Amino acid sequence: MAALYAITLAARPTRRARLSRAARIRPESVLFAAGAALVPWLYVLGTTLPSTARVTHWNAAWVGLDALQALGLLTTAALRGRRDERHRLTAAATAALLVVDAWFDTVTAAPGGELAVAVTMAVCAELPLAGMCAALALGGQRRSAEVIPGTPPTTPPPRPRHNTPA
Repeated sequence: MAALYAITLAARPTRRARLSRAARIRPESVLFAAGAALVPWLYVLGTTLPSTARVTHWNAAWVGLDALQALGLLTTAALRGRRDERHRLTAAATAALLVVDAWFDTVTAAPGGELAVAVTMAVCAELPLAGMCAALALGGQRRSAEVIPGTPPTTPPPRPRHNTPA
């Protein structure tokens, strides 16, 4: 009986093995599945949502979005000014917020002067700032002459010397 019990225990995966199996789920697989699941949902939204709506707390939504943009721009500037590489993270988030703001400003604007102001703001302010933030987020490493606290030096390792007869 003890031998049967030992065989049964040996055949059961350990907790560590179960966890490692779960850890093998690749993030890109989850992201792909979520993105693919949104495609039919876009159709549902496009065919069922009304084209107009009365919204409560409209002012809070816009003030909140603009406050997040201001926080992102200020934080990105402060981190970059300190040569902190984390500025790339805040720059990426701020770029996304600026694009979202430009989109919603233009699609929710009333025709005429309000739409003209929204398009002008998008073209002259929000989208150029978003482009600058995206460039900061995607930019290469700083030149090796600049010392960035907390990062390893970027000098290449020394090349091995070969003794050759003269």
